[in-house]
Amino acid sequence: MEHHNFSTLSSRGAELLGSLPSPSTSPPPTSWLRPAEDAPSNEDAQMFHTHGFLRVKSFVTPSEATSMIERMTKLVDEAWHPGDPSTPSAIFRTDEKQESAQGSSDYFLDSADRVHFFAEKDALNADGTVSTSNKLLALNKSGHGLHVCDPLFNSYSTSSKIRNLVNSLGWVDPRIPQSMYIFKQPRIGGEVTSHQDSTFLHTESTSSGSPAQSCLGLWLALHPATVENGCLWVRPGSHKEPLRRRFIRNPKRFVEGDEEAPQMIFEDCPGGEAAVAPWEGKLPEGSWPPPSEGLFAAGFVPVECEAGDLVVFPGTLDHLSLPNYSDKPRHTFQLHMVEGPKGGRKWSDSNWLQYNGDKEFIGLNEEMKEKE
Repeated sequence: MEHHNFSTLSSRGAELLGSLPSPSTSPPPTSWLRPAEDAPSNEDAQMFHTHGFLRVKSFVTPSEATSMIERMTKLVDEAWHPGDPSTPSAIFRTDEKQESAQGSSDYFLDSADRVHFFAEKDALNADGTVSTSNKLLALNKSGHGLHVCDPLFNSYSTSSKIRNLVNSLGWVDPRIPQSMYIFKQPRIGGEVTSHQDSTFLHTESTSSGSPAQSCLGLWLALHPATVENGCLWVRPGSHKEPLRRRFIRNPKRFVEGDEEAPQMIFEDCPGGEAAVAPWEGKLPEGSWPPPSEGLFAAGFVPVECEAGDLVVFPGTLDHLSLPNYSDKPRHTFQLHMVEGPKGGRKWSDSNWLQYNGDKEFIGLNEEMKEKE
């Protein structure tokens, strides 16, 4: 691997994070979720709603993180057999070819409440086999129903500490539409380009039907996440910007019945022109290799984590991660919440992710009542 001065990059990021101003108490910050109201008064919520993210140290123990890694390793061993005609193989990408890769895949579309596996873009051979002796190292992600299908991931996703955190930030009826296990493999783990999570998981007001975003990302580090192995980069304050685009079910296919049309497409949002962030779906110029001056100039800062740390952020926060060309893995388990009807939101019918029939997303409050 080409040598880069990652220690300088890390120190600069830590200094920038440490220099973020403390949330104002007079007046208090506005709630991102409900802009007509003040944010909750607790310190974590004030930080979250002011800067658009919150890092919670040691949210899970090292042994809990290791258990998730071991469980995913077992799931891959038992359920993913690349090259076997009975086991579909698909790649996942976030670059300019994302729409064609995910937008034409039944395997992706059907993953809403299942455990499907998606390889790195250069890890599959033409016959669907993997180009490495260890198939685990070929994977980009697994999703999107781990919180539904697997007992260990369900237990974490519906735990009291998740519910208490989400409630403390202002969500009153949190629902879980999606979960993902991201591998960020050593040496081949690809970048995740600039995006907002509400692009893929958008909600509407129950009263007016107009767009009203409520997506909440919970990014759990299972390994140490550093500038060297592809940690999260966030742009503080960008959560106050409008949603730039949406990834939706294509009306030409699902409404008009055109079977030749792609299943999913990107749609620009009114008021969310790319001029706000001209790097949408890309990396800012000068992001890689380090010293990553382009990222700093655009306002991004790295958020390094120890295994077990959690980063929480709203769905309009601009964030990304750089490639992992190190020899170190960087696994994460990621949950996405949205506000439910009791909180004044409804799931958009145009979202790519939809359950079949009358099945509903897991509601944290209802789940806790059943456990009690």
